[in-house]
Amino acid sequence: MTIIDRAKIESPRREVGRGEPLHSDEPRNIADLVKKAAQKFDLSDALNYRSNGEWHHISSREFLEQAETAAAGLLSLGIVPGDRVAIFAPNSPEWTFTDTACQFAGIVDVPIYTTLAPNSVAYILNDSGARILFVGDREMYDRIEDVLPECKALETIIFFDPAGTDNVPDSMSFDKLLEKGNEALPGLSSKLEEISAAIEPDSVATLIYTSGTTGEPKGVMLTHNNVVSNVIDCSASYDFSIHDTCLSVLPLSHIFERAAMYLYIHNGMSVYFAESIEKVPDNLAEVRPTILVGVPRIFEKVYSKAKLKAAQSGGLKEKIFDWAIETGKKYAHQSETGGQAGFGLKIKQAIADKLIFSKLREFFGGNLRMCITGGAALSDDIYLIFNGAGIPIMQGYGLTETSPVITSNNPVTKRLGTVGKPIRNMQIRIAGDGEIEATGPGVMLGKYTNPHATRDTYTDDGWFKTADVGELAPDGLLKITDRKKELFKTSGGKYIAPSPIEQMIKASRFVSQVVLVGNERKFPAALIVPNFEMLRSYAKHKGLDISSDAEFCESPKIIDLLERQVAGLTEDLAKYEKVKRIALLENELSVEGGELTPTLKVKRRIVDEKYREVIDRIYADAEKE
Repeated sequence: MTIIDRAKIESPRREVGRGEPLHSDEPRNIADLVKKAAQKFDLSDALNYRSNGEWHHISSREFLEQAETAAAGLLSLGIVPGDRVAIFAPNSPEWTFTDTACQFAGIVDVPIYTTLAPNSVAYILNDSGARILFVGDREMYDRIEDVLPECKALETIIFFDPAGTDNVPDSMSFDKLLEKGNEALPGLSSKLEEISAAIEPDSVATLIYTSGTTGEPKGVMLTHNNVVSNVIDCSASYDFSIHDTCLSVLPLSHIFERAAMYLYIHNGMSVYFAESIEKVPDNLAEVRPTILVGVPRIFEKVYSKAKLKAAQSGGLKEKIFDWAIETGKKYAHQSETGGQAGFGLKIKQAIADKLIFSKLREFFGGNLRMCITGGAALSDDIYLIFNGAGIPIMQGYGLTETSPVITSNNPVTKRLGTVGKPIRNMQIRIAGDGEIEATGPGVMLGKYTNPHATRDTYTDDGWFKTADVGELAPDGLLKITDRKKELFKTSGGKYIAPSPIEQMIKASRFVSQVVLVGNERKFPAALIVPNFEMLRSYAKHKGLDISSDAEFCESPKIIDLLERQVAGLTEDLAKYEKVKRIALLENELSVEGGELTPTLKVKRRIVDEKYREVIDRIYADAEKE
């Protein structure tokens, strides 16, 4: 089956029996989605950004004007529908203007993660054949300057922030592009309208290179219909409204935040761009969002900081915090399982809410109706803690190749430990080996310039193979049990799923990150990045003379503490699954370090290579005993 044939078969406009059909008045393409939303809602604060200490507002009309002007500017540079244009920049209104301009002009945009190494940026530019590269600022340009001569199709660099870029050859500022657009728009206005109207639902809208946890990045071709159908079908299970305000935190270079942006626009929400990850707490307090889309690591870090603050206070305050958390978890668990909280638990919950949970909600601005998370597994503990604190978290599941959402919990249907039911018009099934397979209008067109990889991604009857392993409950709720490619086998022949065990270990307040290892070894072991702040509090309480992170990682008493924590949290595992040895790592695993994907999934192959000596030492020491 060819890529194009598959796209036609999967189009909801050509197929029946896949749930509710799209209505004729719904958008045909992304340009149509943005224009209809602007006409319908006409917001005075559609997009908002902070500069020079204050928030600036961009109306729906200004948004449209900027995007149309930028589109005209791109056409005036000789870019034509179907050409590729890359964006290498952090989130900003200009990022969204550029993306929308490309959609208006039938141009395929290629977002590039700002954390990628120069050679990876060059690979994407060359593989996509991008003619124009939008760059955030001079500092970002300097990082990749040396590899740009290798990118033969690249013609022009356009800077969102032009400060200090006067000497960069073949470049211009975004403002200059708008100037060109303003000059060309009178003559191109009708042509732009024709282009936008002619964009077919099955036309490619964007080319997203998945960093993946293994191998070279591959360009995922997502069509206008892929993205638009996903946005509309996701919205069907939620009660989004024009009264909602969102803080954009995740990178727009990932389809999760990009689709969320379209969803915000489609539902008439006001969007505020976070200044940076470091500024998120300040921005939350200022913006007071009602909706927050984030990855599990954000919520883990918020809880970890709250826990640390309580531990540093010591004594009664720490005990009250711990009591409140356990109370909230019990209360949330009762609600999740359909039980009725007794009078005593209700009283305890009310006290815990007044003393602790109200402060946690205030950290998020005090107005949150819900958080939506995906990209990686959310632990049951974090789910219960936040739900118990009155901050509902809706966990979903999907991939770049599915635009991205396949399933999602929602305010009506949700359950602990699951990622919800398939969204409208998506279907899933479980293969004989446990792999989750999906079909629906959100499934990608294919892998760019890689028909072999495209064919390998589908079953013989055309279902997309997710490479995730899961279980489907009788009522249709999906539970993810592991990544198919991440399962490893011990030398004794036993298969182990690392993710569930890692989630158990991360429940320790002393653990920041953990990676299970042990493929073709006698037993599983764990590489652990400790929560050093929590260890410092512990060391002070115990009178231990330890100061540096390196000393903590080498201290027999700290290693013993973590070993006891691991043993206690995993005592219900089968004998062959139990972690027999640990090693503490001084440096946090990061996107910049190459160990994590931009959505903070562990790149296990990279971790295995980077920490080969540490892993070998674990097993060599075990042999000596």
